[in-house]
Amino acid sequence: MAKSQDIVKHELIGLDIEVVASPNRSLVGKRGKVVDETRSTLTIEEKGKFKKVLKSQITFKTKFKGKVVEVSGQDMVSRPEERIKRR
Repeated sequence: MAKSQDIVKHELIGLDIEVVASPNRSLVGKRGKVVDETRSTLTIEEKGKFKKVLKSQITFKTKFKGKVVEVSGQDMVSRPEERIKRR
C-alpha cells in the first residue's frame, strides 16, 4: 500500500498532481504534470502554461503505486537528489 512517506523518496518530475490545500487560494485546484523541481519549488505544466509553486505552501494529491495519496509539500522541501537518498 502506498503511503505519503513512500513518495518522499520518489522522483516527482513526470507525476500528475493537484493542489488540494494552500494558504494561497488561487493555487487550490491547480493540476498538471510536474516538469521541474528545486529545493523549495515545483514547476507544474497546466494546459501549456507553467506555474511555479512553493512546496512549503501546498498540499497536493497524486496517484502513486496505484493509489491516490495526499502529500504535504512541507515534507518534500529539500533538494530532490538528497530527498531520494534519504532512508
